[in-house]
Amino acid sequence: MSQGERLRLPRGALAHVRAADPRVAAMIDRVGRFDLRVSRGEPHLASLLRSIVYQQLSGKAAATIHGRFLALFGGATPAPEELLRQPVEALRGAGLSEAKARSARDLCQRVVDGSLALDALDALDDDAVIAALVPVRGIGVWSAQMFLIFHLGRLDVWPTGDLGVQKGAAAVFETRGLPTPERMARLGEPFAPYRTVLTHYLWRSLDAA
Repeated sequence: MSQGERLRLPRGALAHVRAADPRVAAMIDRVGRFDLRVSRGEPHLASLLRSIVYQQLSGKAAATIHGRFLALFGGATPAPEELLRQPVEALRGAGLSEAKARSARDLCQRVVDGSLALDALDALDDDAVIAALVPVRGIGVWSAQMFLIFHLGRLDVWPTGDLGVQKGAAAVFETRGLPTPERMARLGEPFAPYRTVLTHYLWRSLDAA
């Protein structure tokens, strides 16, 4: 998967996150420069199809299957109508599970019939983007949040159910065990409207540790 472009923060965003909690400021000092990469340059459909292919797979295995999937269409992301002409069996032959093959077809069917307007996503707020995506088979709230972060580059995404974010929060905020999504929501409040920054640093804090 391409590294993409570095997400640029508004002036004062990092200072706001640092000022919200000295423990987070110390974590930022340990981890270093903000370096979140986003795939803004690619079409929404390409990002969503790749997300479906990559679910529950390691990076190398996912990249291999994604390459085989694209090879069905001459190496490029297919138009939705083009993918729908491929039966589930052909998609499975490229390495997709039956569930992922049906998810990819459902995504493209919704684009074709107009129930999912990909071109309209940029103008929607975060909650509306999530609401637009979760009806797609195989795309839940977490996948939609990852789309918001890594594709749209939204700045205030706080995935309270993400295990890595929970683990990072448990270490930084010294909670007893993993914090529940409800407690995660409270912990994240002081960092709005830049909770994506906190999310990024909590992920990276695990790698640094």
